[in-house]
Amino acid sequence: MTVDRNLEYLQSLVRELCRLSDETEWVEFKVGNEKPDTIGEYISALANSAAYSGKVHAYLLWGVEDQNHDIVGTDFKPLQAKIGNEELESWLLRLINPKVNFRFFEVEIEEKCVVMLEVGAAFRHPVQFKNIEYIRVGSYKKKLKDFPEKERELWRIFDRKPFEKEIAAEHVSSDEVLKLLDYPAYFDLLQLALPESREGILKALQADDLIDKGNAGKWDITNMGAILFARRLSDFTRLKHKAARVILYRGETKLETVREQEGGRGYACGFEGLIEFVQNLLPSNEVMGQALRKTMPMFPELAVRELIANAIIHQDFHISGTAPMIEIFANRMEITNPGLPLVKTDRFLDSPPKSRNEGIASFMRRIGVCEERGSGVDKVVIQTELYQLPAPVFETTDEHTRAILFSHKELKEMDKADKIRACYMHAGLRYIQRDFMTNSTLRERFGIESKNSAIASRIIKETLEAEMVSPFDPKASRKFMKYVPWWAK
Repeated sequence: MTVDRNLEYLQSLVRELCRLSDETEWVEFKVGNEKPDTIGEYISALANSAAYSGKVHAYLLWGVEDQNHDIVGTDFKPLQAKIGNEELESWLLRLINPKVNFRFFEVEIEEKCVVMLEVGAAFRHPVQFKNIEYIRVGSYKKKLKDFPEKERELWRIFDRKPFEKEIAAEHVSSDEVLKLLDYPAYFDLLQLALPESREGILKALQADDLIDKGNAGKWDITNMGAILFARRLSDFTRLKHKAARVILYRGETKLETVREQEGGRGYACGFEGLIEFVQNLLPSNEVMGQALRKTMPMFPELAVRELIANAIIHQDFHISGTAPMIEIFANRMEITNPGLPLVKTDRFLDSPPKSRNEGIASFMRRIGVCEERGSGVDKVVIQTELYQLPAPVFETTDEHTRAILFSHKELKEMDKADKIRACYMHAGLRYIQRDFMTNSTLRERFGIESKNSAIASRIIKETLEAEMVSPFDPKASRKFMKYVPWWAK
């Protein structure tokens, strides 16, 4: 379900869990036993069992008898509990790896207090507590290593189920589906007529794997449906932290923030609004074109669109607590996404695109956000050359990928690294266009007059020394020398 946990919903959920005929592998009932270590072990066991059972969440309830599921109440107050000076929730989060979503709720039913711990299903890796993995076997908590068959099956589940097909909200009514998802935007973006019936709408959403049939006539909203078409990403527990964030700084450092905005809608239905918001924050520059000086945006819109689209599509959704981020400085723009790229950054220009989110990538291509072939980096490089900007930088941190666009610089203001990077990317761009870099083409790229060809020759020489380009034919005369990127030899 969604994260809108009002009292009526919580009471209904507790009663529904109590009606289960017996403890399942994804539900546990307790009256007492509030030991912190026991709770941590149960978080591990329930997270892994939820994944094993195909559930979005698992639950641990205090104040409900184990045998008959009668509500008897509890004095346990998890939000007030501490381990030393550390709050219980913070202590548990520190000892659980990988991080998994869990949340305590205190619910009053029949004048009795019930505490419910909701635990998100494990993904990609089994969840550990204090470096030990647990799982539920029947109604018992056991160490996962003692049940190798279950461990192998759990890994098979992680391997075969992509993020897009995981469930963002389960047991949702037809009305709730249409309330949670921006279905008019879906038909509008695909240029399809809106069906006249609710059944027609749901059938179309199901055909695109945005929703799936659940139990008892209900629906499950997939991660793909939610991340692309959520009216509010905050309605989905596991996805609420995946909204793109835009930050505008004053000057060239992060010392002073002028404006910060977090997106609220799904990536597909909110993409144009995100681009418009970013464009409105970008200052303009006066640059010298081929014939005259004119005012232009600091960064080409097409380059901005491509890099933001790439950040959204190719991110690693399984890295928790982080989302695509667009940071705007006085002299540059940095676009960062969670996850390391599947190809090396110095091969972004020529490598076929690889995405860990093929379903999302395919859909975004269908609505024209990105193209079927190519990564879009070639467009970014073309645009930076047309605007005579420094070449973009593509880099990685421990868990993130970052693309950096720079504002206009005169050639004399560029340092050696700027010139070598631009020369390398120019050679790569010419090569994928079935052409070669020459002194003449590099002069055009930098706006160097022909009488100053020695400047271009020096840049080429420095790039050769950096082993970023190579002569196409080393025996050719210097006047007719052609160059290719290092990976083309």
